[in-house]
Amino acid sequence: MGGDRAPLEAVRGAYAASAEYNASFILVGDRQAIGQIAAADGMDLSHFDIVHAPETVNMNDDPLTVIRTKKNSSMTKSLELLAEGRGDAVVSTGNTGALFTGATLIVRKIKGVRRPAIGGILPTDPPVLLVDSGANTVVTEEYLEQFAVMGSIYMQSLYGLQSPRVGLLNNGVEECKGTELQVATYARLKELPGINFVGNVEADKIPQNACDVLVTDGFTGNILLKSFEGLGRLMLTSMKDLFYSNLRGKLSGLLVSDGTAALKRRFDAREHGGAPLLGISKPVIKAHGSSDAKAVKNAIRQAIAYAQSGTIVNIAKEIKMFAPARPDSPKDTAGQAARDGAEAAEREKETAK
Repeated sequence: MGGDRAPLEAVRGAYAASAEYNASFILVGDRQAIGQIAAADGMDLSHFDIVHAPETVNMNDDPLTVIRTKKNSSMTKSLELLAEGRGDAVVSTGNTGALFTGATLIVRKIKGVRRPAIGGILPTDPPVLLVDSGANTVVTEEYLEQFAVMGSIYMQSLYGLQSPRVGLLNNGVEECKGTELQVATYARLKELPGINFVGNVEADKIPQNACDVLVTDGFTGNILLKSFEGLGRLMLTSMKDLFYSNLRGKLSGLLVSDGTAALKRRFDAREHGGAPLLGISKPVIKAHGSSDAKAVKNAIRQAIAYAQSGTIVNIAKEIKMFAPARPDSPKDTAGQAARDGAEAAEREKETAK
């Protein structure tokens, strides 16, 4: 029920996915609203389970809303179903901060993971996984080290890369570049077994196939991700202006229509579906708040692949190499999850503006 186009596009996307993918579906939301959409669109939802959840987590809600005041929201109910084993993955277009906080506190982290992270795909060729792309604004070198491990395993499992190249986003390629955090993280990553660390990566080298996994903090990563999305839209708009400005342009556009269509798909955020919350013990996929039916369908495709890939099991195995952390008290965990979620929610509000 969250997101800019909910519940209409979420229902349409799930319905389209049910015709294409071998999976069963639980729609969590206002039963009457879902029924009205199905009737208006002529969709037969008899093969769907519908769990009634009348409340909605709004974009302006505090992240802890999911466990404090809106326990009958679609987001809370869906995460509870996942935690109880009544589902294999959750897809949501709702409030990023609330989803991150709810997943951390309801579904729980993989044992040993210090902080979950959002893995966003940059539309390069080949694609690059950006970790973190919006959850943790304040990080330590150990968090970044774990982001590298989780991102590497994700790209191995979902993209079939035998030895994904891991880069550290920085303002120079030299080992001494960056703040104390980058220097300390570089020293840890170059000694970390099991990952293919290729060193520091400058932003202008990202489109040049410099790495497969790019590690950074959530503040920097979110800015980078939004910059890529904005530049992609600018490029596509500029191409449209070029090819439709006059008759000669239109004729030229027809000659290269196959190539421009492929380029448009690459930079279309809807094609990538959503971003996994890496480090959560079960698959949770965050789709963009403005997702239409196509984006929702592709997010479901991604969730199915993630659930079937064994990625989470492999992350749990690899994360054991890290020294045990001091157990967080429930109060510490809730507080940190709320802070991380609030920061993610604030970034989402600014993006919406």
